[in-house]
Amino acid sequence: MTTRPEAPPPDEGVTMNSDTQRDDSSMSLSQALAARFEELESRIAYQEHWLETLDEAVASQERRLAQLERINALMQKTLREQQRALQEADMTAPGPQDEMPPHY
Repeated sequence: MTTRPEAPPPDEGVTMNSDTQRDDSSMSLSQALAARFEELESRIAYQEHWLETLDEAVASQERRLAQLERINALMQKTLREQQRALQEADMTAPGPQDEMPPHY
């Protein structure tokens, strides 16, 4: 049977610092947890920054895409109008069979 070591008396091996916090092994654990917590907060802040940056980029690209779609629609409309005008001009223009030879 194993026996547990006895715990030290309450005041033995423990000193209080100016902040009235315990100055023993639990302090190093507390410091490690505080450092880890700070690191996690830093990572979250960094990720939030990048999330905002990416959100702004997506919104900008959506605006640009909408603008390009409007331009594309206008260009298609203009192209159709020009094709229609060319077809109408071809119908009314005299054909080669209607032209007089140069020697007349």
